[in-house]
Amino acid sequence: MSLTLIAALDLNNGIGKHNQLLWHLPDDFAHFKQKTVGHTVIMGRKTFESLPKMLPNRTHIILSREKTFQKEGCIVVSSIEEAIKEAHKQDQSPFVIGGGEVYHLAMPYATILELTRVQVTLPADTFFPIIDTAEWELVQQSYHPKDQKHCYEFYFETYIKKQL
Repeated sequence: MSLTLIAALDLNNGIGKHNQLLWHLPDDFAHFKQKTVGHTVIMGRKTFESLPKMLPNRTHIILSREKTFQKEGCIVVSSIEEAIKEAHKQDQSPFVIGGGEVYHLAMPYATILELTRVQVTLPADTFFPIIDTAEWELVQQSYHPKDQKHCYEFYFETYIKKQL
């Protein structure tokens, strides 16, 4: 079984500001969709609330400290361990999709990182955890240039946790 953290981050690991993404990159959205459709996605309540609607064809697990929070069609849990346990009941390869605190909580359990490294530094208030290269190996990288639909160049990167 695996657990994948998927995120887009700037050169300082910034992923968002005021509960919003820092950029609009259509090919990154397509990459995210291609990777996560048909899988279970784990996210924090604030990330869920920032979505325009539920993500189609994905099971949603929401991590929340609010004891009374419920959302029809979603599984609501109060710990990352419970989220992972619930996800693995339905999916051998679930994804953690944010936000910053949830990434930090999930990092010790992660086996794969699917990152979009945006080649810019922007003001952010939410960050992805620092990647320890002693623990993670970059196994795939592909470049996407800046173009008419993408105001920044970026790389799609896949990391696998090393067997220590």
